[in-house]
Amino acid sequence: MHRFYYGKPISGTIWFLTLGLCGFGWLIDLLLIPGMDREASIRFAPGAKDYNTAWLLLVFLGLFGAHRIYMGKWLTGILYFCTGGLLLFGWLYDLWTLNDQLTVINAG
Repeated sequence: MHRFYYGKPISGTIWFLTLGLCGFGWLIDLLLIPGMDREASIRFAPGAKDYNTAWLLLVFLGLFGAHRIYMGKWLTGILYFCTGGLLLFGWLYDLWTLNDQLTVINAG
């Protein structure tokens, strides 16, 4: 999940599907995380909605739409609640796009 958090959805998906490249990816990331953190701090500007809060809600309560309600997207939040995150497809979509969604919300 850390790669999704830092705005790297493609490598996040690869890490997710291969269990962190069978453990070797985790060792590599020990060295890369400080750089990914600096890059994310520049790329994703803070605003009214906190990235950390939204990510925690997505990871732990995403199937219930808590992160969408937090972002002010009440209708899709209720839809996620009723459908289990749109049968996981909406939850996966949000893993890929949450940082961009928050950037748009915080810019507006």
